[in-house]
Amino acid sequence: MRGPSAEAAPTDLSDLRFWARPPEERAAVFADLRERDLQFFELPKMPFLPRSPGYWAVVRHADVAEISRLPKVFSSEPSATAPADMPNWMNKYFNSMIDMDDPRHAKIRRIVSKAFTPKVLAKAEDDIAARARRIVDELVQTGPCDFVEEVASRLPTEVICDMLGIPAQHHRRVIKLTNIIVGYSDPEYVGDGLRYVDGEAKLGRLSTMRLLGTVARAGWELHRLAARIGRRRRARPTGDLTSLLVNANLDGERLSPREFGAFFLLLVVAGNETTRNALAHGLRLLTDHPDQRALLLADFDARIGGAVEEIVRYSSPVIFMRRNVTRDHELNGHRFRKGDKINMFYLSANRDEAVFADPDVFDITRSPNPHLGFGGPGPHFCLGANLARREITVMFRELLTRLPDISAGEPDRLLSGFINGYKRLPCSFTAPDSAPATASTGTSD
Repeated sequence: MRGPSAEAAPTDLSDLRFWARPPEERAAVFADLRERDLQFFELPKMPFLPRSPGYWAVVRHADVAEISRLPKVFSSEPSATAPADMPNWMNKYFNSMIDMDDPRHAKIRRIVSKAFTPKVLAKAEDDIAARARRIVDELVQTGPCDFVEEVASRLPTEVICDMLGIPAQHHRRVIKLTNIIVGYSDPEYVGDGLRYVDGEAKLGRLSTMRLLGTVARAGWELHRLAARIGRRRRARPTGDLTSLLVNANLDGERLSPREFGAFFLLLVVAGNETTRNALAHGLRLLTDHPDQRALLLADFDARIGGAVEEIVRYSSPVIFMRRNVTRDHELNGHRFRKGDKINMFYLSANRDEAVFADPDVFDITRSPNPHLGFGGPGPHFCLGANLARREITVMFRELLTRLPDISAGEPDRLLSGFINGYKRLPCSFTAPDSAPATASTGTSD
């Protein structure tokens, strides 16, 4: 069965058909929502999932930033990454630091943050640069291909896997499993069981169980990999991130195997998704805006920092994060009630006209650029933001220095209301000392 039709898509943010619409149409809907009072969106009932009435869509920059600063009112527990609560048997695979509040969140973040300090990242830069050179070497040999598979997903996956001590032979499997986890709404990754009857999404009991089972199995496989590596690092610590986590002392306690597995999974997924999608979006944006590419190439070192920030703002790889209201609270004239759920739409906040002049214009010289592409201010600001910035910078330096005319074709977009991603992106370039290459369709597995 084919996926939902973009032409029939409504403006309901809870309807998967909305996320099949072209990006410019979605942007227009969010621009309209920013002019209105906060809107409530109902969630469709799904078998095996706890009943949830829905969520408030927070779409303005100021509101997202303020909510991010108030974790005692707007909690990350029990979940920060899904509009609806998951069944308990799935939570054991996926609930981790991102779904916690202080003080436990702060304790674990302090441990993990040791691997992301400026000093540690500075030492890692040579290794990141070497990996980028090798990837581009292989890209030149491969020729026109799927940029996501051959470049964008490889660099961040290799870096985070190395930090965690995951052997190279598992890298491709890690990418496949993380695709399933973040692509849980895309039929390509989880099966096409979603049906629309009279415009309403229907997911039967059998297809729901298959979907949940597919995602849970991907989580289980990453937990199993974490357990194997964790046992070795407990016996013989090596100084990598896994060693830090499994041997950490949290007020006299260690992370349980389940807790460590959940953090391992989070780091694997979060460690590659923003960078992977920013790289893919970045190539597409520089293709669609040749004036901005020329500006960047004219003084790469001076402008790449601004280019990275603008790519992340413009593309907003993570579309939203959820918060759960712990007590009645008024924000910008709206009264939230205890028990309400809210979705903070970074995708919308990063186009807020009240903050960004000409927000729909891609401008690598934009300054200031207070985007929320790495999350809002507060305890859950992305721990790996600086690593992502370094990876994007290093890879574009390597690409644009050696293949200055590399360009992107039409992307195959991920069907998701959580990750603004590309599944495939054909690329073409003039290989050194050769005639111009022809773009691949990028549609084969």
